[in-house]
Amino acid sequence: MFRTIDETMLVSPQIGPDDLAEAAARGVRVVINNRPDDEEAGQPEGEAIKDAAEAAGLRYVAIPVSHAGFSHAQVDAMVQALEDAEGSVLAYCKSGTRSTYLWALARAKMGDHPAVLIEKAEGAGYDLRPIRPMLDALAAQ
Repeated sequence: MFRTIDETMLVSPQIGPDDLAEAAARGVRVVINNRPDDEEAGQPEGEAIKDAAEAAGLRYVAIPVSHAGFSHAQVDAMVQALEDAEGSVLAYCKSGTRSTYLWALARAKMGDHPAVLIEKAEGAGYDLRPIRPMLDALAAQ
């Protein structure tokens, strides 16, 4: 279920409270929720994931991304979450794609080369080519 992007970043489709023990066992220290509540009937609420994360000793950060796209505020929040992480991070959304995109946008803003980000994402089964222009623009700043 968890897909490894690199040594400090995992992404996943929707997780449930029962998945947090496995995340902690895999060295995750921070869980980032990129999925808005009530996006789909029956999905676990962010508060339930937060409670389970904290019970497992993990930090929880909510940066919900709707299908409307990514804002500068969301990218900046992801940069901050990644910079503050003291260990591995697990980000999740419905499929893992938005989490991977937001991770890549943040890492580009942090100075990572877009080609390297694309290669890492492809290794985990995600395609960043649709956001390549955004990655290039952020990396050029």
